[in-house]
Amino acid sequence: MVGRLCRLEPLSVEKHAAALHDAYAAYPDEGNWTYLPYGPFSSADEYAEWVASMQSLDDPMPFAISVGPGHQPVGVASYLRINPMHGSIEVGHLSYSPALQRTSAATEAMFLMMRRAFDELGYRRYEWKCDSRNSASRRAAERLGFRYEGTFRQAMVMKGRNRDTAWFSIIDKEWPGVRAALQQWLDPSNFDGAGQQLQRLSDFLPGH
Repeated sequence: MVGRLCRLEPLSVEKHAAALHDAYAAYPDEGNWTYLPYGPFSSADEYAEWVASMQSLDDPMPFAISVGPGHQPVGVASYLRINPMHGSIEVGHLSYSPALQRTSAATEAMFLMMRRAFDELGYRRYEWKCDSRNSASRRAAERLGFRYEGTFRQAMVMKGRNRDTAWFSIIDKEWPGVRAALQQWLDPSNFDGAGQQLQRLSDFLPGH
């Protein structure tokens, strides 16, 4: 999946593991792994082992997110809970390095994954789930146009603690409005010479 600011390709030990481990090392602490079922990783080899365990899977289906002319890997995102029979698919396993967090490329990566799910593959429901305490993930879902559906209490135990899971989704009838909003926000005309947005994404989203 190729955009103006980033591209996504199947996650690979050989192509991405070392660079991603270096990118995550820029975090000041290990808090970025708090809400993921794996990590932190003690070494580049340990992270490479995790990538090796993921790269051949069909569900979840992980992608490396790369930016810049050299296609520098700076994050990971996956499709999961893939159910073609019912037309439902989820985005998750989001792991962004500091170089990707809060950038236009991060938004474009999510747009590219949505566009493939709805426009190319014909899915009718696109899901986002997170720990109910993960306020950053909840804000990200709502910013991108997902609608909150409710919270599954005591849905699982993760890293020895309870997780209540907040559910969000975009469905096919909502997608045209979300797609148009994302395209308008990502357009170069919405940014000044310093790369700062002129209008927020919420300004373009229907009903916001």
